[in-house]
Amino acid sequence: MNIAAFPAVIHAQNCTTCVGDRVALLAIKSKIKEDPKGHMISWNDSLHCQWEGVTCNPNHQRVIALNLSDGGLLGSLSPSIANLTFLREIQLQNNFLSGEIPPEVGRLFLLQELSLYNNSFQGNIPASLSNCSNLQVLDLSQNILVGNIPASLSNCSNLRSLVLGQNNLVGKIPEELGSLLMLNQLILPVNNFSGGIPRFIGSLTSLEILSLGKCGLGGSIPDVFHRLSYLTFIVLVENKLVGSIPPSLYNLSSLEILLLDDNRLTGRLPTNLGSMQPHLQALSIPDNHFSGPLPTSVLSSSNLEILDLSRNNFSGKLVITSREACNLEVLYLGSNHFGSGEDDEMTFIEALSICKNLRMLDIGYNQMKGFLPHSLGNLSNTLSFLSLASNAFSGGLPSSVGNLSGLTSLDLSNNKLKGTINQVNFSNLGSLQKLDLKNNSFSGNIPGSLGNLSLLIELDLGLNEFNGSMPSSLGNCKRLIKLSIDQNNLTGEIPRKLFELSTLSISLNLGGNQLSGELPQEVGNLKNLNEIILENNRLSGDLPTTISSCSSLVNLDISNNFFQGTLPSSLRSLRALQTFDASHNNFTGKIPTYFEEIPLENLNISFNGFEGEVSSKGVFSNASAVSLVGNNRLCGGVPELRLPKCHSTNPKKKKWLRFAVISAILLVAVLIGIAVVVFFVFYRTKSEIKDDVSHEPISRESLVQVSYEMLYKATDGFSTKNFIGEGSFSSVYRGNLDADSGIVAIKVLNLHRRGGSKSFIAECEALKNARHRNLAKVITCCSGIDFQGNEFKAIVYEFLPNGTLDQWLHDVQNKLPRLSLLQRVCVALDVAYALEYLHRHTGKTIVHCDLKPSNILLDEDMVAHVGDFGLSKILQPEYKIRQHSSSTGVRGTVGYAAPEYGLGSQVSPSGDMYSYGILLLEMITCKKPTDVMFGDGLTLHSYAKKSMGVGALEIVDPLLLNDEDGKLAMRKNERGIAQKTRYKKTQNCLHLLIEIGVSCSTESPQYRMDAQCVVEELRIVKDDILGKSTLVSSSI
Repeated sequence: MNIAAFPAVIHAQNCTTCVGDRVALLAIKSKIKEDPKGHMISWNDSLHCQWEGVTCNPNHQRVIALNLSDGGLLGSLSPSIANLTFLREIQLQNNFLSGEIPPEVGRLFLLQELSLYNNSFQGNIPASLSNCSNLQVLDLSQNILVGNIPASLSNCSNLRSLVLGQNNLVGKIPEELGSLLMLNQLILPVNNFSGGIPRFIGSLTSLEILSLGKCGLGGSIPDVFHRLSYLTFIVLVENKLVGSIPPSLYNLSSLEILLLDDNRLTGRLPTNLGSMQPHLQALSIPDNHFSGPLPTSVLSSSNLEILDLSRNNFSGKLVITSREACNLEVLYLGSNHFGSGEDDEMTFIEALSICKNLRMLDIGYNQMKGFLPHSLGNLSNTLSFLSLASNAFSGGLPSSVGNLSGLTSLDLSNNKLKGTINQVNFSNLGSLQKLDLKNNSFSGNIPGSLGNLSLLIELDLGLNEFNGSMPSSLGNCKRLIKLSIDQNNLTGEIPRKLFELSTLSISLNLGGNQLSGELPQEVGNLKNLNEIILENNRLSGDLPTTISSCSSLVNLDISNNFFQGTLPSSLRSLRALQTFDASHNNFTGKIPTYFEEIPLENLNISFNGFEGEVSSKGVFSNASAVSLVGNNRLCGGVPELRLPKCHSTNPKKKKWLRFAVISAILLVAVLIGIAVVVFFVFYRTKSEIKDDVSHEPISRESLVQVSYEMLYKATDGFSTKNFIGEGSFSSVYRGNLDADSGIVAIKVLNLHRRGGSKSFIAECEALKNARHRNLAKVITCCSGIDFQGNEFKAIVYEFLPNGTLDQWLHDVQNKLPRLSLLQRVCVALDVAYALEYLHRHTGKTIVHCDLKPSNILLDEDMVAHVGDFGLSKILQPEYKIRQHSSSTGVRGTVGYAAPEYGLGSQVSPSGDMYSYGILLLEMITCKKPTDVMFGDGLTLHSYAKKSMGVGALEIVDPLLLNDEDGKLAMRKNERGIAQKTRYKKTQNCLHLLIEIGVSCSTESPQYRMDAQCVVEELRIVKDDILGKSTLVSSSI
């Protein structure tokens, strides 16, 4: 062979293989349905080594790395990726890729890193990955993978990082993984494993990070940590672990983070723990059964930043020795049995005064006693949360508390404190949002300086001995949502300025005092308030009619006062009222019949002067829900009330007179009605001919109708095996019309239910001209008769295989993985896009009227589609609204429906935005607005609004925080500032999402965000999660 020709042969071979790489890359591109960031725009006729995300070896032009991360790509991963035989790195994380991971990836023998985290890959982990013997990093977390971890992964002897968290993996963690001696990261949280913590952990001598939180693991922690001298990070939270912490774990001198929250662990902390683990930065073991004293060595560690021992059985005296350096930021010791019975319990406060970074201090719900020391005011100015609640502290409140200028929450409730509080300079506590002093023995006047706390959200001074009048300056606290000063000795009138606090939403409780005068008319300003308690005072006069404007009232208690007159007819507007107590007053007249219409659960109007017949309808039908004793001139009602029967005089004559009057009225009404109908039909006929308005629900040109027989066959006779779900006016079935249509969703209207036919017309009218990526797509419809001759109507939709958002948020059987923060933001953005289109871009304004998670459908790529337009309404132009406006009645679903709809207000886009706000808060908190925790004045909106300060992260779904804290922050050995920055970014995003939800669901429609504004805000949040921008939240 000619030696000179040899280089040419090599070049020809390289060109051939280069073409193969190019073909493989184009095959990968063909599987991508959407590329919103344009990562693949450059994948054209140019040299493939110059394409974005593609890295080639400069010598032989073969592809060695593919990085298309954070691109928002929709689609699947082509098996052709296996033809890139020189590939060493695959980074496709943070996209929306779905389908199975191609087993062909196992043919990439040179592969060193495979990162597919935060996608929607399904199926099993390919066992063929064990052929990638050079693999060092395998990260498949935050997907929808199922099945067992392949034991054959033990063949990847070079593996350093194995990250499979937040999937739906099952079975035992395979023992074979113990042969991975190079492994330094084993991160498997939020799966459904069985068995216990594997003992092979002790063989992984290179291990640095072990994360097995929320895995369903049981048994004890094995004593196998002796040789793990590099281990710095252990997370075993929310499992079923029992027994004590093994000695070998305590002896890990390298340990920096130990998180064992929410297990069933017992035992005592070793006395020399601080010296055994000198590098310890965070020790978190709340919600276990630990006992014994707190070793002084723990808090002597100069590196310790977080110590959380709350909700255990620790006891004894708290002893903290002074030291030169202190980095402590969080100290949670609440809900234990700390306390020695001595009067000097709080001497440890002096030692904490050198901790200049201290932000949170909780020693509430213990058994501590003694006086609060003056040194309390020497704590760090960074201290934002201080709770000494539910102990037995006595004596006065030290004036030095006024030095804690950084406080946002101060809880001293349920102690034995006494004396005045005027000595505290509350004006210096300008950041305070929550002040709870209830159930003590404080006395004297309530200081007017509390009115300077402009950020105050909750103020509770109840169950004390305060006297004098209420300071009108409290009306300056414009952010108050809860005010409780009940069970004191207050006198005088209620300041009118107090009723300017329209932000009050949870409770106004002034009961159990000696307040006098009339209830001011300004009470009607409290339109968002859930609860008013004024019982046991000396209030008098008529009940103001303006109280009817308090449309959110659930509980109204005005008992044991001196109110008089009749109950105002305007009370009928309180449609949310569940409990009304007006007992022990001087009300007179007949019991209003409107109580029948209000969904009352308890009505107490006993010991007044009511008279006349008692109804037997509504709340009066349940004798156990009504108290009428002490009204001696009542009669009638249900037998259980044991009231005398009502006797009318000359009943025959009265009956005939009533019949004659009613007949005459009906005759006149019928004649007038006929005349009006004739005129209206004549007028409308001309008008409709002129306007050429079609009453066909869907135009024949746009949809070809199918017959009942076709739908009957498509669903196997509407069999239960094809039943998907049920809506307000319909049932939905899975069906197969023909080969072209594939699987479809068939919505059959329940025409026997009132409103069913109207729902069909409304849905067809709303969707016949609406076309948008985030709306459920109508394929065809059916309007005819069934085999029994009954009227039949159905709408055929595109089938969306991933079900409803409600199923993903509230998966009680744990069959679905929990949605990540990015996925929830993307779904929220999809829904906002749909609303923006319906409200602004259809030519006519379409209002959905029933937005909720069960009406949000998810396709195979987890893209959200808004469906079920059965209650929707197309708004007419302005002049038609004025001519034909009418009361809407209640539209939508309880908990999601805008409150103004319940008062007969006109349908508007702002009503949809209220539902959207509730939906967004539900997505972030995983709590339904109808959850049992909501009641007594607390709603999902007020719950979120209340938390918008430092407590915001306490209400979010914990998994959204685990995204960063449990795995992402540690994926690339991120530590220190980088880790905190990433976690901070997640916090900022969650804060802004809560702000958007609260803003959309505010009581007043005019103050709600519109869909366009929400889209803009959510784009910022999404970009920030994907690392495209820097988000700054006003909440932080």
